[in-house]
Amino acid sequence: MEYEKQEKIYSRLYAQVAIEAIKEQKSLSELSSQYKLEASLISKWKREFLEKSAFVFNLEEPRKESEKETEKLYEKIGRLEVMIDFLKKKL
Repeated sequence: MEYEKQEKIYSRLYAQVAIEAIKEQKSLSELSSQYKLEASLISKWKREFLEKSAFVFNLEEPRKESEKETEKLYEKIGRLEVMIDFLKKKL
């Protein structure tokens, strides 16, 4: 639970820093000293943010992932039902 809170806080910080870098209102060195981070790390977060930002508007991809996950769960349920039936017959 504590780890999830930390992860959310860090994710927000990463996004905030990346957005600041994208705005280019401050130089990388200014952002680096403001957030006490390496300029190369800020550049990396900016690049990742820009690369992954298109996925926010891609509604098809999350559905596909959700469908794949649902399919895996149904397969698992089927296997478990077969195992239960087998064990009921043996006991």
